[in-house]
Amino acid sequence: MTEDLPELRASDADRERVAEILRDAVAEGRLAMEEFDERLGATYRARTYGELEPITADLPAAAAAPAPLSLRKDTTAVTRWSERIVSGTDGSGAGVGILGGFQRKGRWTIGRRFTAVCLLGGGELDLREANFAGPEVVITCWALMGGVSIVVPPGVEVDVRGLGIMGGFDAQEDGVPGEPGAPRVIVKGLALMGGVAVERKLLKEERRRLREEKRHLKDVRRKELD
Repeated sequence: MTEDLPELRASDADRERVAEILRDAVAEGRLAMEEFDERLGATYRARTYGELEPITADLPAAAAAPAPLSLRKDTTAVTRWSERIVSGTDGSGAGVGILGGFQRKGRWTIGRRFTAVCLLGGGELDLREANFAGPEVVITCWALMGGVSIVVPPGVEVDVRGLGIMGGFDAQEDGVPGEPGAPRVIVKGLALMGGVAVERKLLKEERRRLREEKRHLKDVRRKELD
């Protein structure tokens, strides 16, 4: 399936799937550590399925591996994201945590502009199951001796533009390419003696699916060796 769509963007889950095959291969003695390091680096640099495909082409697990997670749905990634971008709705536009906290998680809609204010308090924005009021969402964070935690799902592009003064504005997810049709999340603002963290996570269901895939791959390899 991936040979037919070599230019389609790979997701974090797809890269992790390839990385797991490489870890198993080095544990089984199929790869030397130097080659493992080289291939692992290429895996996390890969942006498309066409770039991921050659990394495990000579490993037994690759032939038996199931299709990438992004393609194992009843619809394509573009269709799934289009269902979650609900233009024309306002969505939630603000969260305030002053000597306390706020939380947005589960099924909710984030507006095109969202302002998070945390003063001696904290806030959590979990976008893994959220809908988006537009293809681009801007989150402005003001963390004054407080913190804001933002969790995004794999496939969403994140652009971090904030400033940290005696605090931190985490930009480790900045610049990771998004999937076709996925929304773009811009995070900006100021962290003064506080922090803003952006983290990319799978839902529990997706992590469970990855574990099931790993068990399936091990069963297939075990049968190959029998």
